[in-house]
Amino acid sequence: NFQRCPIFCFQTQRGKIVAGKRLFQHVGKTPIIPISLKILIIFISLLLLSNFMTNLISVTLSQRQVTGLTNRLMVNHLKELYGNAGNQYQIYSYSKNRQECLESLEQAVSRDFLQKHSLAMGFDRTGEMLFFTCNDRNFRMDSFSDENALESLNEKFRSEKYEGSFYFNTSIGEYFAIYKYSPDWNCFIVRAELRQDSREYMNHVFFIMSSIIIVFSCIFMFIGIFMFRRVFASISKITKSLYEMQQSQSLGVINIDSAPNDDVTYLAASFNSLSVSVNNLLTTFQKFVSKDVVSKAYADHTINLEGMQRELTIMFSDIKSFTYRTETLGNEIIDLLNVHYNKVIHCVHEKSGVVGSIIGDAILAIYGTSNSGGRKSLDAIEAAWEITYVTAELRGKMMERRKVIEIERPLTPEEENVYNAVLIDIGVGIDGGKVFYGNIGSDEHMTNTVIGDNVNSASRLEGVTRIYHLPVIVSEYIKQEALSCSDRYMFFEIDTVQVKGKTEGKKIYYPLDTYNPSSLTLIEHFELYETALAAYYSGDWKSARKSFKACGLETASVFLERMGMKNAPAGWTGIWEMTTK
Repeated sequence: NFQRCPIFCFQTQRGKIVAGKRLFQHVGKTPIIPISLKILIIFISLLLLSNFMTNLISVTLSQRQVTGLTNRLMVNHLKELYGNAGNQYQIYSYSKNRQECLESLEQAVSRDFLQKHSLAMGFDRTGEMLFFTCNDRNFRMDSFSDENALESLNEKFRSEKYEGSFYFNTSIGEYFAIYKYSPDWNCFIVRAELRQDSREYMNHVFFIMSSIIIVFSCIFMFIGIFMFRRVFASISKITKSLYEMQQSQSLGVINIDSAPNDDVTYLAASFNSLSVSVNNLLTTFQKFVSKDVVSKAYADHTINLEGMQRELTIMFSDIKSFTYRTETLGNEIIDLLNVHYNKVIHCVHEKSGVVGSIIGDAILAIYGTSNSGGRKSLDAIEAAWEITYVTAELRGKMMERRKVIEIERPLTPEEENVYNAVLIDIGVGIDGGKVFYGNIGSDEHMTNTVIGDNVNSASRLEGVTRIYHLPVIVSEYIKQEALSCSDRYMFFEIDTVQVKGKTEGKKIYYPLDTYNPSSLTLIEHFELYETALAAYYSGDWKSARKSFKACGLETASVFLERMGMKNAPAGWTGIWEMTTK
């Protein structure tokens, strides 16, 4: 029999009687569970399962994504750290202040740390620490103590694997690290993250997402109960009506006056139409509609244009007869330039210079950017002579190579042209003073440059080295500053020239290196040259010609050709006006 459960009573501890009804209707001893409750249970179960599975998948994918992103950021940070290490090594090569360079390197890398225990360090193959910085200031490593990891790195080094990843253990846990070997500092440069930091972050994310799911599931559950009760209200009415019909053993009409116009109401209406013709037919129709819950996951990262006026020394070096060399060598001129610049740039850097630009066969170097004070002009002169020496050394090697070939056979005309083309000769001009030094361009592209009249003057001085047949020519500014800090160079005045576009004459000088034994034999020649130059300035060209011829310098031929057999012109000032740049 289909009947309601009886009313039951119970006694509380305070003696109050509480009455109630059993939750479900029964058919005999079998409870009749409402379909709405089943759907609601299934709905909530699927909702929770879906959310937790989605959460788990999302966290797993997020963890992979975070791990991948962290690795890419670590790689980028390692590249920046490696570049900074190279830059600091160059600075150290010039300043010789090892500790200051390493501290600057630590400060630069610490700005890029991602997590609480992020660290960067450098240690040699024995584990001795070169530098170390960690986001957690309480954690410190005086040496790299994980012997297994160190042995693994050394094994990779012996296998010529100079970069990669590895794990190492510390007192606070296991780290995942990437490294790159720096030949400059002779150490492994390492960027690392504590694995526990990532786990704590993902656990925190999982806890937050799970809490959100539980909260929303509770909200949806109550909303679902409310909605299911409304949706299945007509079913409850039908069930109640059918129960009453069964109790009365007669067919009746289900009240559908307030029922919604859905298919359940249509079922009741159909039942009502059938009940008129079939009195003994008892049919119960049930229908339910379940809801699907869809969850979505979302995932969501400068050098300024600036400059200032500074007092710097500018050195300009250029290859002579470059057009001829280019026409002769063709594409191979690039190889020759690379060999040449490999040595030239080393000379510039060795003397604390900065390469401002390379324009084809010319190089512009800047001295004084590191606040070298009065030495900047002396450094520029030393670098200029080093450039001439290494260029001469290259020519010497080419000459030796020619001798070896000519032992077996003479050079062909084509080989002779190539030989002459690779005998590089250069001129160097040096001037200094107030110039603009800084970054120009735009936010999309910028370059570091130096601008000023003294920059152009250095270029002009390089140009006149061809006229006076001298490898190095400097201005009076360079002479005065170099003499203030060293007596290594003797400066001989070469001429007073007024370059094109200028209204005043400018004295130019030849810096003779007294540390070079071969230069000492030229002192008497240049002293006699200066005697001739004084007579030239005064207008006594007859005496000047005599002294120029006697000095035996190739530079004197410029004046002999300039004067000819003439006397000084009227209004002679001693300044030679150049008609070309």
